[in-house]
Amino acid sequence: MCSIIACDPTNTRGRQFPEVESAHRSPFQRDRDRIIHSAAFRRLKHKTQVFVAHEGDHFRTRLTHTIEVGQVARTLAKVFGLNIELTEAIALAHDLGHTPFGHTGEDALAAAMAPYGGFDHNAQALKIVTNLERHYAGFDGMNLTWETLEGIAKHNGPVLGDLPYALSEFSAEFDLELHTHASAEAQVAAIADDIAYNNHDLDDGLRAGSFCVEELLDLPIVGACFAQVDALHPGLDPSRRRHEALRRVFGVMVDDVIRESKARIEKSGARSAQDIRAIGAPVVQFSSTMWQDLKVIRAFLFDNMYRSPPVVEMRKDCAHVVGELFARFMQDNDALPKHWDMAGLDQQARARRVSDYLSGMTDGYALGRFEQLFGRSALAGKGFDK
Repeated sequence: MCSIIACDPTNTRGRQFPEVESAHRSPFQRDRDRIIHSAAFRRLKHKTQVFVAHEGDHFRTRLTHTIEVGQVARTLAKVFGLNIELTEAIALAHDLGHTPFGHTGEDALAAAMAPYGGFDHNAQALKIVTNLERHYAGFDGMNLTWETLEGIAKHNGPVLGDLPYALSEFSAEFDLELHTHASAEAQVAAIADDIAYNNHDLDDGLRAGSFCVEELLDLPIVGACFAQVDALHPGLDPSRRRHEALRRVFGVMVDDVIRESKARIEKSGARSAQDIRAIGAPVVQFSSTMWQDLKVIRAFLFDNMYRSPPVVEMRKDCAHVVGELFARFMQDNDALPKHWDMAGLDQQARARRVSDYLSGMTDGYALGRFEQLFGRSALAGKGFDK
């Protein structure tokens, strides 16, 4: 049964371009399906989460991360009585705007785009679903419902101040009310993202050898979960021990969000999806105790994985690839495919077109284009030239 705060697919604010709705699928289900069938979604398979593709087959990619986020989001949406299809649509679209090479690529592209309006992956995700995916006869983009677009744009909260141009330009045409919080479904997608990466980054860090299990035992939550496993399954082999402990970490975070959010929703007195938007604070949250524990875990991951020498070295190389490609594309019209033609564009419009092209690349495609244009491998001797 749906909660009174759930978004109602029969009462959606609609699509930018009116369509006849399906007799068999709800509007939010169609949104989810369009996202899954998009080229941008498929490209997530070959985009970095933390570790670049050649470093191992079992590390998370943007796609596997997104699938994990969707799984957590569905679970939470069901518990809260929210619209599961809308929640999943937002979760599956939340990383569509990411560049190759993870946050390293985003930082490099944001630096290159600083004189031209900047770069933000949430804003880019909105641009992809409203403009850059061009497969439908009647419109550019995917023509998603207002509720899905709102969730993509502001699942992390209101977007205030100096807005990314992609958000401000689209919202001027189809007002997403960027000054308010988003629906409970969007808030669930956002916290599912936090739960997924907090858990899988511990797993990937162990697999990469960035740290060992013994270094985790003093961390809040994590140490207690390993102790539970050791008490229940003494002598368990290391791989199973790690999996059993980390799935408990996962469960602890999910249980905390459920308890805290149920209390906040009840206390809010919200009687509709619109009430949730007007409260002025998110209702789907970790408890303050959990938030403090997660800050300790994140600090550990920053010191021992995200800033570890191998990752830092790879970040430099990948940032160099993005920066050099951006500069070359700005100078050479012929370096872009013909359908990305930049003839007649002013400098700002050129930069934004280059940004759209470059941000959509997979890791491998970016490296291939670098080698094609500069006649050398960007990561020679580091696994890509085997």
